Amino acid sequence: MAKRTALLLAIVAISSGRMSTAATPANGEWIIVVGGVSLHQWEQYKAQPHDHWWANFVHAARIRTEQLRGQLGPDARITWLVYKPGYVDRGKQDGQDLVANINSVRDRYNLRLVYFSHGSEVIDYLNNGEPRAQVKIAGFEYFGHSNRACFMFDYSNVVDSSSKAWLHENDLAKIDRHAFAKGAFVKSWGCHTGEEMSKHWHAATGVRMWGALGKTQFMDEELPILVSDGGKWVN
Repeated sequence: MAKRTALLLAIVAISSGRMSTAATPANGEWIIVVGGVSLHQWEQYKAQPHDHWWANFVHAARIRTEQLRGQLGPDARITWLVYKPGYVDRGKQDGQDLVANINSVRDRYNLRLVYFSHGSEVIDYLNNGEPRAQVKIAGFEYFGHSNRACFMFDYSNVVDSSSKAWLHENDLAKIDRHAFAKGAFVKSWGCHTGEEMSKHWHAATGVRMWGALGKTQFMDEELPILVSDGGKWVN
């Protein structure tokens, strides 16, 4: 009985080690990109307006970060890339210093926080944010507005129902495919990206990206959910 128990514990330990290694290789980095939220001036007359709450995407990213801290440990490299202009503009609308609020999340969860203003800066960070020969990307996740072909960082922030800052599927070829660790986890939590963009991501990087068929809805106390009939996560 003792031998059987010891063998079982050894198998569990080996399995746990494999899962841990696959999730976060030595010196790996987990990157979370947070897009900007819309403004009331563009959304107030819509039947289904977006982003009633300024922290629509920030809160979801925070929930996910809590999960990762529990899984990867307090010292794992987790980096947030946040579209700053969206929160500066929304802060003026709401009469709050939203950048300071986001900084407080950094302080609480021991994150590296990098603000960006253009989609090209996201690609630059993926390629060069760390010495990628030593620090590979173990995970990449996106929280924000999106469509089937594009991460839209400022949807309805500058122009009604449009975006002037984005990462389009045609830009993905600029990503260095060697930046990612073997078995890296990639997921877009936005709408529709599983319909087209996920295929372009895989072709460009060699890494599969989970994305939604249909719309997703950002929640208060849980990660985004699928809300379209027949919606599902695909990669």
